[in-house]
Amino acid sequence: MSSTNQADLLPALHRLQEKFGYIPDHAIADLAKAHNMAQAEVVGVIGFYHDFRRTPPGRQRLRICRAESCQAMGADALAMHACTQLGVEFGATTADGEVTLEAAYCLGNCACSPAVMLDDDLHGRVSVERLDAILAEGRGV
Repeated sequence: MSSTNQADLLPALHRLQEKFGYIPDHAIADLAKAHNMAQAEVVGVIGFYHDFRRTPPGRQRLRICRAESCQAMGADALAMHACTQLGVEFGATTADGEVTLEAAYCLGNCACSPAVMLDDDLHGRVSVERLDAILAEGRGV
C-alpha cells in the first residue's frame, strides 16, 4: 500500500467496523475502488488485523487473553471451557447470536491473569466457575 489513497484504508475500515460492527461484504468493492486497490488486497488487510470482522458479531463479545502470562495461569483451560460451553470456536458467534468468542493477545491485566473481557468489562483471575458466572450475568440468567 503505497499511495496516499491506500494509507486511508485503515481509518475507513475502522469507521465501517464502528458503524456496522463488522466489515460488510458489499463495502469491499467500494473500498478497493476508493483506495486504488484490488479487492483481494482489501480482504488481506482485513484478515491481517484481529480487530476487524467480516461477519456480524453477537450481542456480546467475549475476549479471552491468550498471551503468555494468562496462558501460564490457566487461560488454555479457560479457553477450552468457553468453546465447549458456548459451542463455538474462536472467531465464531453462538447459534443464538448472543456471544462472539474472540482471542485477545494481551488485555493489559497481566498481574491478574487469566483475564477475560465481556464487552467493555475487564475481569481478572478468572476461573472456569467465574467465567460461567460472568457469562450468565451477561445473558441475564
